[in-house]
Amino acid sequence: MRILVRRTGGFGGIERHAQVDTSGLSDAPEWHALADKALAAGRDTPPVGVPDGFNYQITVDGRTVYCADPRLTDDQRALISRVLKEGA
Repeated sequence: MRILVRRTGGFGGIERHAQVDTSGLSDAPEWHALADKALAAGRDTPPVGVPDGFNYQITVDGRTVYCADPRLTDDQRALISRVLKEGA
């Protein structure tokens, strides 16, 4: 499973993105469960965010959903943080 997170917006407007490929990872089932929950709560179109807030695009194996601060679910926040921390 390939998980790509793209973050835009914020005060500086700097885009950041990272990707994780879970094949071969010992904790792949955890990644898959978290990604499934994050996708289920996402939107098909970019939501209206708040001034200087972050907007996110989450793509998992070709399926893309959108979400924005401050209305992230706990699962979306966890997946986004994990991918941006561990992804390349």
